[in-house]
Amino acid sequence: MIDDPEVARAASALRSGETGPSTEAIARAAWSVLAEPGDGVAGALIRELGAVAALELALDAPSVADGRVEGSVRARRALAEGRARWQPRAQTRALVDALCGAHQVGARLVIPGDPEWPGSLDDLGDHAPPALWVRGDTRLLTATPRVAIVGARAATGYGEHVAAEIAGDLAAGGATVVSGGAYGIDGVAHRAALGVGGPTIAFLAGGVDRAYPSGHQELFTRIVAHGAVVSELPCGAAPTKWRFLARNRLIAALSQATIVIEAGWRSGSLNTAGHAAALGRPLGAVPGPVTSAASAGCHRLLREYDARCVTSAAEVRELWGDDAREASASRPTDPDHTRLLDALGSRRPLDAMEICRRSGLDPDRVRALLGLLELEGVLKRSDAGWVRAATR
Repeated sequence: MIDDPEVARAASALRSGETGPSTEAIARAAWSVLAEPGDGVAGALIRELGAVAALELALDAPSVADGRVEGSVRARRALAEGRARWQPRAQTRALVDALCGAHQVGARLVIPGDPEWPGSLDDLGDHAPPALWVRGDTRLLTATPRVAIVGARAATGYGEHVAAEIAGDLAAGGATVVSGGAYGIDGVAHRAALGVGGPTIAFLAGGVDRAYPSGHQELFTRIVAHGAVVSELPCGAAPTKWRFLARNRLIAALSQATIVIEAGWRSGSLNTAGHAAALGRPLGAVPGPVTSAASAGCHRLLREYDARCVTSAAEVRELWGDDAREASASRPTDPDHTRLLDALGSRRPLDAMEICRRSGLDPDRVRALLGLLELEGVLKRSDAGWVRAATR
């Protein structure tokens, strides 16, 4: 499949360098054609064997492939089931069409090992994408900070106002706003970032050559010009319900924090929030009127997911530690400071012994650090215990 001369010709325009596309790049492009997003069996094969050898194994005759796989009966069964999923798509023409489609719209293929590859996606483990198809500025994938802003498609005026204020302020301050390009909060967040001349990234649930929703064609054109439109699916791929849900894990993994602005009780934005929580990413939610069904999901995040209540860009910045960085900018980095601050939240005060337990530091060291950080304004003490100070 990857040795076909037509494939090599189609791939030649997608990768920089005089030697043309590597076999690894073409194999990863092929995997994006064969496997659905988040296919853990494909991911495990690629991790163990590399994309090229994994592809050869996937396309071998069953008896040949089975002889090359070590492991349990369960592992062999998973491979057999995976091969049954992949082989109907194993057509050279499908890969050529994807590569040609990417060339026609000026898309780039970014793979692990590239300078533009966002290492944060590797936190997804076997469910990480084999490659990303990108239209626009690929450097934004590794620019920092990156913050996801997501929410309801059927947004209210209140939600749109808050989304525009927060996204605009963050983008004006240099943050890259990440969202899903949908109607409602997503679209408002992208437009607000563009409106202040800031960067934004839209993750799509279909190919980057297909504008979905179609009403955002003009918006996607602007994002390509001043940001990046990204997908793990090849050009020509149609968005489906499953692919929207799978796309959400990329939004959460790429971002240093995820903010939900309006979400119903069963909103898809809660899926993104769940991925962020599972990955250990900071999670924020904007509260709304208690009578508003559009904010019921945000209130659920605050109650059940321990999301932070955020109402402004300054409070969003606290999620990825701007306050701690400002306070520590004038002193040498101390690993014990980091351990203590990681153990200490900004919502619920903790006493010194609880901080010892969470950080693994001895009580004398904790007491010394608490006093020092209080003097520097990083922490504050109350009758209930210690808590991070608000951003100055």
